[in-house]
Formats: sequence, C-alpha cells, structure tokens
Amino acid sequence: MVDISSAQLGIPVLRSNMDLLCCETECECRAYPDPVLLNDERVLQNLLKTEERYTPSCSYFGCVQRELTPQMRKVVAEWMLEVCEEQKCQEEVFPLAMNYVDRFLSVCPIRKSQLQLLGTACLLLASKLREPRPLAAETLVFYTDNSITRDDLWRWELLVLSKLKWVVSAVTPQDFLRHILRRLPIESAALDATMVHRHAQTFIALCARDYTFSMYTASMIAAASVAAALHGLGWTAKSGCTLAQLLDQLHRITAIEQDYLHGCLMQIEDMVTATINARAGQQVVTSASAVTSVAPSSTRQPVPTELSPPAASDKVLEHEKAGTPTDVRDVHF
Repeated sequence: MVDISSAQLGIPVLRSNMDLLCCETECECRAYPDPVLLNDERVLQNLLKTEERYTPSCSYFGCVQRELTPQMRKVVAEWMLEVCEEQKCQEEVFPLAMNYVDRFLSVCPIRKSQLQLLGTACLLLASKLREPRPLAAETLVFYTDNSITRDDLWRWELLVLSKLKWVVSAVTPQDFLRHILRRLPIESAALDATMVHRHAQTFIALCARDYTFSMYTASMIAAASVAAALHGLGWTAKSGCTLAQLLDQLHRITAIEQDYLHGCLMQIEDMVTATINARAGQQVVTSASAVTSVAPSSTRQPVPTELSPPAASDKVLEHEKAGTPTDVRDVHF
C-alpha cells in the first residue's frame, strides 16, 4: 500500500501562526468522580451490555468505502487529535469523535475529499456532548485552513446525526477506565493511580487513531490499555503479580477472555514500540539532513510530488507534527 500525505488528501498543513488563534487559556473545572457510581456494579454491567450498540463495522473499507483507505483515516485522525490537544479538550472528546467517524463510514460511502469535513463535524458533535464549552464552528473552520465553510460544517453535522440515527451518547474506552482502575489493587504496589490513568488514556488515544483496533470493543481496549500501563510502569514486578494474573483480574472485572485481552495488549505494545522507533528515526533523519544541507544546491533536484510517493523523512515529520501524547515517551515495555 502506498502511503499518502496530507496534501494528497487535500488536507492543508496547519498554519505557522496558529498561536494567534483566540482560544481559552483557563482550564475548565471538572467534576469529581462519583464513588457511588464507580462502586456500583450495575453501572459497569450496563456499560458492558450496551457497548455493542456503538461498535462500528471493522470491514467498512472493503464493503462500503471505495475511495478511502486506512492510511487516509489515520491522517485525518492525527489531525483531529492535534486539534483536541491544541484546544485542550477533555480526553473523552477524541475517542468519541472517532467512534462517530467509524460508525458513519460503516453506513455511508464518501469521497476522500470529504473525509476531513466528516472529521470536523464529528469533533463538533463530540465536543458538544463531552465539553463544558464546545468547540466553536469558527475555530474548527480555521483549523481546516478555511477549506470548508460554517454552512458546510452545519450541513454535515445534521448528516452525521441522521446516519447515526441521533444515537450519539456512545460508550467509549474512556467510560470503562475509572471503573476498571477502581477494582484493581493498584495502591498495593505504591503506584500513583493518576499516573496509570494518564498512561492508559494515552494508549486509548493511540488506539483510536489506528483502524486495526476497530475490531475490539471499548471495554477490551480499556482493559488492555490499563494492562499495558501497569505492565509498563512496573506494577507487575512491584506487586508480585504476574501478567497472567493481571489479565485474570481484568477477566473477572470485564468478563473478557484472557486470550483476547492478551492479543489486544500485544498489539498495543507493538504500536507503542513503532511510535517510539518513529520518534528515534525522526532524530536520525534530522541529523542526516543537517549533514546533507552543506551539499551544493545543484546536486539536489526537487522531485514532483504528483509523480512520486512522499519521502520517508516527510512521513516521519508528518507523524511528529500530528502530536501524539507525550506520555508514551515515558512507557517502556
């Protein structure tokens, strides 16, 4: 499969004067987790029973979409993640927006030139549902470099709602996170629960941008992300609990088979390793470009982007620009 760049998808690169964008600097106060809801087993069981309703088809690229590819989805997902980070959105917004994207693409074929518009409309909807102060339409239009209009955005907002049958209160991996952590003896190993929560959130965001994780349910991604965070932070070694025992505890909490949890965990670890290697490769590319910059300009002929695939350095720099959560740098498996 030939990789594509943002330019080939028609997605403009974000402007360099993005800091001129008027946005709120004060953080919104968040409600404290309700211990009554977290300790009530009925809440968790209701989430487990209803999550199947919001699971998208994992084969829509072959059955529904004709112009789109998983790589195109990843490009738009990284752009959406960057917007959420720039605007300091709640961590639930991005996974929920990607759930809308996948569910929409499962039922409605679109052109590749409409993919960013779809992502923008899904960000608007998700922020309205999960943000105390939703993203403004003007702000989202600005992030597309004015390649769309507010009327386009509002029309697609209604289109997405109609295709989703107005079922927008979807269950995402974020909804399971606190319930799972509440039922694990994390404090027994003197490990900061906030740190585990933050690392698990990072893994959930990384899974949301990768199409291969659409085959897993929200509870499975949440449980595997918690396992990856605990294993990466050394909880299994400090607590004397083996990885198999940890997966057994997660099985008792979520009723998910250990083999499925282990497979999802291994896939997350492979994804994190690839992300770390990509960052290391970016440093090598930067050093190499500094050396070759002293060569005469006549020896470096530009290659038309229409006739050749993007260079490896362009793909690495594009991945770096998208701004994956920095917590992943602290996790080592």
